[in-house]
Amino acid sequence: MPVNLQSELKADIKAEKTELRRSIKDSRTKLPREKKLDYDADIQSRVLTLRSYHEASVIFTYVSMENEPSTLGIIHAAWANGKRVAVPKCEKDSSEMTFYLIKSMSDLAPGYYGILEPDTEKCERIDDYSHGLCVVPGLSFDAEGYRLGYGRGYYDRFLKQFRGTSVGLCYSSCVKWKLPRSDYDVPVDMISTERYLRNT
Repeated sequence: MPVNLQSELKADIKAEKTELRRSIKDSRTKLPREKKLDYDADIQSRVLTLRSYHEASVIFTYVSMENEPSTLGIIHAAWANGKRVAVPKCEKDSSEMTFYLIKSMSDLAPGYYGILEPDTEKCERIDDYSHGLCVVPGLSFDAEGYRLGYGRGYYDRFLKQFRGTSVGLCYSSCVKWKLPRSDYDVPVDMISTERYLRNT
């Protein structure tokens, strides 16, 4: 493919993703609180029924922000089930993401973009990504497991080296048949919504 045509294609994909991000963020903001709580409970319960959840000794998960599908129920259930919980810390300079084990919510502190991250002075870093269940955030996912993230690429870089099972959390209204994708995008293994659990 000619270089100029390749550049135009990348620009079109970037513009399409930007518009999708704006639209989906807007729709999530408009979701009534009571409905969101119900949806979040259903999404989390489906994750907790997964065979890969029961077999995992480590749950890699983000700590949800206000408008995202909540992960708090998964985190507390994992502790109750005797599992280790690892949450990410985003390295601003390198654009890499490292995971640290947390034993309580008090091990967290506001970090990059105001997201709750592990306090690295209190938490143990984990470097073995050969197994476990990774709970992945996304504004949208498609039928093949590709995701529309926030545009910084942290999870795509991480999933390239992760050898366990990955599950994306998403409201069903935000799931698309096919999302615009780039060469560096990495799909998840399954998607959990308030309506269904889907292998990709």
